[in-house]
Amino acid sequence: MIAVLDLFLKLTIWFLLTADLSLVNILLGLAIALILPGKYSVASQLKDWLRVLGEVLLAIPQAYVEAVEMMLWPHRYEEVTMEQVKPNRTPGLIFLDIFLITFTPKTIVLQYHENGWYEVHRVVRRKKP
Repeated sequence: MIAVLDLFLKLTIWFLLTADLSLVNILLGLAIALILPGKYSVASQLKDWLRVLGEVLLAIPQAYVEAVEMMLWPHRYEEVTMEQVKPNRTPGLIFLDIFLITFTPKTIVLQYHENGWYEVHRVVRRKKP
């Protein structure tokens, strides 16, 4: 089941990059997704994938709320924080975590550190005291 989710993630990224759902592009994307390496030393669990996919669905309305907040109330300050990667994350799950952080308008991942940290930039309404 995890292999199917990894394949689905690779195909989704392919379709987002190409913006083409023609039969030829689907077959090409499938071929590329199957050729890309997919075996990782850390085994991801189905519950992790389902949780992250649920978070992706929740991030969509959150992004709209944050965009409206930024239009109504200026966010004039910014901060850079470090967030730790959750344990036992495969590269696919790390990518989805970065996508979730970057998807909302107030945050963006500046850098992923190989030792298990994300460097996250945020815009905020007020400075912390």
